[in-house]
Amino acid sequence: MTTAEKIKEIEDEMAKTQKNKATEKHLGILKAKLAKLKRELINPPGGGGGGPGIGFDVSRTGVGTVGFIGFPSVGKSTLMSELTGTVSEAAAYEFTTLTTVPGVMHHNGAKIQILDLPGIIEGAKDGRGRGKQVITVARTCNLIFIVLDVMKPMSHKRIIEQELEGFGIRLNKEPPNIVFKKKDRGGINITNTVPLTRIDHDSIKAVCNEYRINSADIAIRCDATIDDLIDILEGNRVYIPALYVLNKIDAITLEELELINRIPNAVPICGSKGWNIDELKEKMWEYLNLTRVYTRPKGLEPDYSEPVILRSGHCSVEDFCNNIHSSIKSQFKHAYVWGRSVPYPGMRVGLNHVLMDEDVVCIVKK
Repeated sequence: MTTAEKIKEIEDEMAKTQKNKATEKHLGILKAKLAKLKRELINPPGGGGGGPGIGFDVSRTGVGTVGFIGFPSVGKSTLMSELTGTVSEAAAYEFTTLTTVPGVMHHNGAKIQILDLPGIIEGAKDGRGRGKQVITVARTCNLIFIVLDVMKPMSHKRIIEQELEGFGIRLNKEPPNIVFKKKDRGGINITNTVPLTRIDHDSIKAVCNEYRINSADIAIRCDATIDDLIDILEGNRVYIPALYVLNKIDAITLEELELINRIPNAVPICGSKGWNIDELKEKMWEYLNLTRVYTRPKGLEPDYSEPVILRSGHCSVEDFCNNIHSSIKSQFKHAYVWGRSVPYPGMRVGLNHVLMDEDVVCIVKK
């Protein structure tokens, strides 16, 4: 029996199994078996999973990378040209783009890399079309644009989410707050700081047993599910923000537009006519979680022409110094900051001060 056939067999058994307290443990074991088989399908024994492949390996540039994912002919290439000026071949037939087409857009003083990926189809995670190569590149992006045809957004959205989930990509989610530490002996020790309403200790131990884990400390600090636990045990999940780009809104009425505009994390646009591109750019900036910080040389006016771009979680004065030059930190005495991160303009701060978007910083050296 092939791996794909084994996956189908388990999925069929799960579909037939009633979900209740009595079957929780059994379903957990099935989900663990399924996760291991999918991992095997993605990365076959012997290294067949490899890299992204010819035409998909792109050198990275800029402060962030945005990858376009979508079915063929939804307008990814047209949108790419609108955002970057890069000509990615576009036509009214499927599979125009056959490899990754990179481009760079400039927004808020930052260089952001855009990757136009070939269209994917249902079954991409199992190797149909160029699905594995496309999704492998998507795993490395800082933000994913899921480009949808506005005439059939929900069906395509569901299929693409399934394909990305099957490849270990978690969209618009935070990693579960579970700490797992394997040990040589002592059995499975489970602690939880919040009540567990969707999983019990027996199910946790059964899943660990499926992974041949006999001794470990597991600290659960959220109302976790079996899927959360499996994600932690697999250890290869990536958590990426995503925007649903609803393209071709020129083909629908205002009433229909109001309905699709209720889809969470969505931006309606018309790439061919340039409609609502500015909102898409602002949403992209928000989801990339970038921070602009302007420099102010001592005794001079701030330089607003070229901001220093910092990523979320790396926005301290120390990060700002390291971004400019590694030697600045060793000469640092203190800094003065103007902006939203301080209660009054020109406040004196140290290296640990956390900066906010559009702050102005003046570094004073020893």
